[in-house]
Amino acid sequence: MVPHLVTALTGPINELEQRILESMPAIERWFRLEWMEHTPPFYTSVDIRNAGFKLAPVDTNLYPGGWNNLTDDMLPLAVQAAMAAIEKICPEAKNLLLIPENHTRNTFYLSNVAQLQRIFLQAGLNVRLGSFNPDITAPTRLELSSGEVLTLEPLQREGRRLGLKDFDPCTILINNDLSAGTPPMLRDLHEQFVLPPLHAGWSVRRKSLHFAAYEEVAKRFAKLLGMDQWLINPMFNHCGRVNFADGEGMACMRDNVDVLLTKIRRKYKEYGIQEKPFVVVKADNGTYGMGVMTVRDAAELNEINRRTRNKMSTVKDGLPVSDVLIQEGVVTNERINEAVAEPVVYMLDRYVVGGFYRVHAERGVDENLNAPGASFVPLAFDQSAHLPEPGVKPGASAPNRFYMYGVLARLAMLAASYELEQTDPNAEDVD
Repeated sequence: MVPHLVTALTGPINELEQRILESMPAIERWFRLEWMEHTPPFYTSVDIRNAGFKLAPVDTNLYPGGWNNLTDDMLPLAVQAAMAAIEKICPEAKNLLLIPENHTRNTFYLSNVAQLQRIFLQAGLNVRLGSFNPDITAPTRLELSSGEVLTLEPLQREGRRLGLKDFDPCTILINNDLSAGTPPMLRDLHEQFVLPPLHAGWSVRRKSLHFAAYEEVAKRFAKLLGMDQWLINPMFNHCGRVNFADGEGMACMRDNVDVLLTKIRRKYKEYGIQEKPFVVVKADNGTYGMGVMTVRDAAELNEINRRTRNKMSTVKDGLPVSDVLIQEGVVTNERINEAVAEPVVYMLDRYVVGGFYRVHAERGVDENLNAPGASFVPLAFDQSAHLPEPGVKPGASAPNRFYMYGVLARLAMLAASYELEQTDPNAEDVD
């Protein structure tokens, strides 16, 4: 049996698993051709929900934290992928500047930074950590519970190059999602590669644009496999000019929630699904699971209490929410020790390098799990994402199920590459 999976051994997901395994050569060729035309994001993580009747990515992060949740068994794949990515971008690279978030007290996040530093050191680069944090005015040592020590240094800009004292990198890797905007220090750099590109930050990025790109990818992939694209694609609507504090835009939200719930009911009826449909309203930009609420009936939006309004009004760095994505809710039927779980897949360049289950004992199957109280259990992606087992009964093989999760994650990553092409400020300069 697939570990922790409580879905039935018959149904659309097992049929999808079978179809994906049977189509593996065609799928891998399809991806190879796509990557000849499009550039994958430098690194990506994708949250996936498995409802048993539907499997879909629900969030795609282009500045993933949580690398510390990858096991030591996964590191060789990550290092190999890092080597391939750096060689493609800057073959002569020697120095890499890693710029993390400004959290100097979040030890969980700092463990993620330490893991990233380890990956790129093992890929053959000199890696040092630079910080935008105004409190970091001199090299600052931070000791982790593991005994590891990180040294954060103040960034220095000299002319059109960014670095540290006595450290001039050719590559700058950002692990800060730039929610508050792009710091001037990062703009207009000369002959330095900034990864991901600045327009991948949440001050520019919109989830609605990403899922529009994903819909295009899902339709093409579904045509390749001869299947209904709804099985892998969460439907969505979008509302702008929303203000939760004063109630502006609530009519738009109610209308769009109602329309989307009607569409979901129609699909549920088509597939004989007995679940009660729901949607997830989330800030169109932002991360850390902030600005997210579950809605089962449009009428619920008439009675939002003050606490929920406050929760939905701002996201990271106190930025106000003015646009929302209304996304088809996908329940999760994954469990670990009776706690609700969802797989999260990590990729470097175009390669799946690892993953884990995000687990939350206090959340329901239709709620956001990216919230305080979540824990993390590694998935065995180190081999199984690349070595499926043909001929094994659907729903009975962890390698086959995790290979399928890796395919879905790569579809979301491909959608992110489409999205970044559309928002590239320099695109008009390219012939």
